[in-house]
Amino acid sequence: MATTASPGTALITGASTGIGATYADRLARRGYSLVLVARDQQRLDGVAARLRQQYGVVVETLQADLTARADLARVEQRLARDAAITLLLNNAGSTVEGSFVGSDMDKVENMLTLNITAPTRLAKAAAGRMAVAGAGTIINLGSVTSLLPESFSGTYSGSKAYMLNLSIAMQAELSTSGVRVQAVLPGATRTEIWERAGIDLNAFPPGMVMSVDDMVDAALSGLDQGEAVTIPSLPDMADWQRYTDARLALQPNLSRSAAAPRYNKS
Repeated sequence: MATTASPGTALITGASTGIGATYADRLARRGYSLVLVARDQQRLDGVAARLRQQYGVVVETLQADLTARADLARVEQRLARDAAITLLLNNAGSTVEGSFVGSDMDKVENMLTLNITAPTRLAKAAAGRMAVAGAGTIINLGSVTSLLPESFSGTYSGSKAYMLNLSIAMQAELSTSGVRVQAVLPGATRTEIWERAGIDLNAFPPGMVMSVDDMVDAALSGLDQGEAVTIPSLPDMADWQRYTDARLALQPNLSRSAAAPRYNKS
């Protein structure tokens, strides 16, 4: 009887709860071995034990605080050296409550380290090795707030806009390498990230908050369909294509040798 080849190992950050733990479940169901990364060892162990029992897959836990340089370096080295890792899910992230002017800048800096510095370094470590191998998948978790800076915290939405830009640039750079890069832009999703930031999801308008299961299932369906950018809530991806086309249409006029006529003083 023919056997199905293993898809390899997936390394998932922020894997102890919420989106990361749900991705771990779905990827284990697809036959992936797992390396689960998070700060909370007890929670990681609970997720790992359940997945081993339910799916019979190999699950390793790697306790790490990705805002600590030494911990981040350990995860980078694993991604750069372990040829069995065929998928990186850059999921770990945080948000902060309140306005920019009233924000606690130490908390903001910590968020930016987790939302920008860590996933950038991990993506670089994985992409370099995967490009040499000619195969691999990198999934970067962004947010629809990257498209709505007027409506959300500028520091959080800015960090997610960075991840979207990085993903699109990586897609262009790695397009002939065999490495796939997907950006996932969820809307409001029922996870602990909001509670930790002091934000009450129950105050959101009805019908605005998606379950974690639905979000992850949609994101993986988007990956299966070959989407470069997946927005789980968006009914028609043609809208995203029109947005992209409008952005690219600006390109010829974004850098020219002369200022636009409206700036010429008569």
